[in-house]
Amino acid sequence: MRLKEQYIAFKTILIKEVLRFSRIWVQTIVPPVITMSLYFVIFGNLIGSQIGDMDGFRYMDYIVPGLIMMAVITNSYANVVSSFYGCKFHHHIEELLVSPIPNYLIVLGFTAGGIARGLAVGVAVTAVARLFTPLQFHSPLVIVSTVFLTSALFALAGLINAIFAKSFDDISIIPTFVLTPLTYLGGVFYTIHMLPEFWQQVSKINPILYMVNSFRYGFLGISDIRLGVSYAIILAFIAALYTYALYLLRVGYGIRK
Repeated sequence: MRLKEQYIAFKTILIKEVLRFSRIWVQTIVPPVITMSLYFVIFGNLIGSQIGDMDGFRYMDYIVPGLIMMAVITNSYANVVSSFYGCKFHHHIEELLVSPIPNYLIVLGFTAGGIARGLAVGVAVTAVARLFTPLQFHSPLVIVSTVFLTSALFALAGLINAIFAKSFDDISIIPTFVLTPLTYLGGVFYTIHMLPEFWQQVSKINPILYMVNSFRYGFLGISDIRLGVSYAIILAFIAALYTYALYLLRVGYGIRK
């Protein structure tokens, strides 16, 4: 395919993905905003007033970056896993596979759709957060780059989950038993310096810890992890998942029979 044709193919997939979640925004955008608002009220205002400061900041200010990132992660993942598996279930994926569209464009198109939903939810949650506390912006570049890379990473993870899934139940197993625990244990509500040394080292196995901390650095200028290390971990996971997704599409795993 020529470059212009590749661009049209990518744009077509992206537009389809954006229209898919924007048409039902009441189901895709509003619920995470309401959920995060409850977190702000319960953890930020009610419990936070009893906890006091965390690393020199009000507890509400400390948890806001992590809650925004949590919404971005879950929605980037959910968008791609449901969309791609839906294509498999309704046999739309065959249209892509028999077309001259390269596999990498299919991966990039679905990933971009996941990023679009993740960023849309992230912006909405950030707007709501400003109603509860005046947000600080220590480094806008770090904020934008971290949320974009993290959204891309979990969009790719959602694609891989969808490729392996054989039923609708399979697309909920990873979010329920893997993604949710890792998110809650990823430093959203606490600093790992509160933990004993052993559990601090265990926490560093969790990749979400690096994303939450780099995002928090963008807002507050503090982090439990060095910023360079966080970026290196995120980029390494993106490279690994992108390569693996391409391989799965190339061999037709879970798609070609």
